[in-house]
Amino acid sequence: MTFKTTLKAATAGLALLTGAQAASADITVGYFLEWPMPFQYAKATGMYDEAMGMTVNWVSFDTGTAMSAAMASGDVQLSVSQGVPPFVVATSAGQDLQILDVAVSYSENDNCVVREALEIDKTSAKELEGKKVAVPLGTAAHYGFLKQMDHFGVDIATMEVVDMAPPDGAAALAQGSVDMACGWGGSLRRMKEHGNALLTGAEKEDLGILVFDVTSGPSGWVAENSDTVTAFLKVTAEANAMWADAANHEMMLPVIAKDAGMDPDATMATISTFIFPTVEEQLTAKWLGGGAQEFMKGVADVFVAAGSIDKALDSYVDHVNTGPLGAAGGM
Repeated sequence: MTFKTTLKAATAGLALLTGAQAASADITVGYFLEWPMPFQYAKATGMYDEAMGMTVNWVSFDTGTAMSAAMASGDVQLSVSQGVPPFVVATSAGQDLQILDVAVSYSENDNCVVREALEIDKTSAKELEGKKVAVPLGTAAHYGFLKQMDHFGVDIATMEVVDMAPPDGAAALAQGSVDMACGWGGSLRRMKEHGNALLTGAEKEDLGILVFDVTSGPSGWVAENSDTVTAFLKVTAEANAMWADAANHEMMLPVIAKDAGMDPDATMATISTFIFPTVEEQLTAKWLGGGAQEFMKGVADVFVAAGSIDKALDSYVDHVNTGPLGAAGGM
């Protein structure tokens, strides 16, 4: 294996960071480019600043692991659409983060793509043994990769696994320098121009590969700024509700597309595969009422078995905080 040492080093580094951040008049929030979501309409039009009475500074990231590091250093207070696996990697290493809401569910928009020249599909997946694959370690795509290879009986120890952010993985696949690449969003679309996915989103869900992102933040900062967090989550919920009404698409789509760094057609193609649960849905047993906590434990156990992290927590219950979201739903 080539990824074990790299990921363990990253998680060890995270464990040394506290994530403490003093209260500030402004906050900084992390997000992804080429990952279009309704919150970006609120971001671009100043809805957050107006509702929260402060300036919200935004910074883009390539991976959820980078978001964890930025929150650990105190440079970022909240991250929108952090993948569950990088959240699990960070908290398993000792970083005190909390999930604050379910940002998006997207089983069709996170996958691994095999280079078309190999002509490998789900009936011949064993042929991936010995091949080179680009995987953003510690992310949802990494978890999906591990689960898919286990399903197909592929011995990962025979593979050369290279840690690459999705944009780099897409470029490597196009150049033929890797045999398979894993990623999401715009990078996944580019990957599919040069290859094929082994499983559909529905087929992955049948295997228990759930794919969803969260809004997360350092526990200490959240505790000291619960009203700020509540106001932020309220605006996010309002933007999601606006998008749920198709009558608003014409108004919102070009704004979201511009903010995501995409053209409108690609934006619509991507966001149409996303599900944005309501506050009420998020608070049910399927999500933050228990399901997310159980899923995180499952992700951690898979990473431990793969040698990707040293150990899992006994429970991830303390890393979910529904207080601010519940308050937002009651506003």
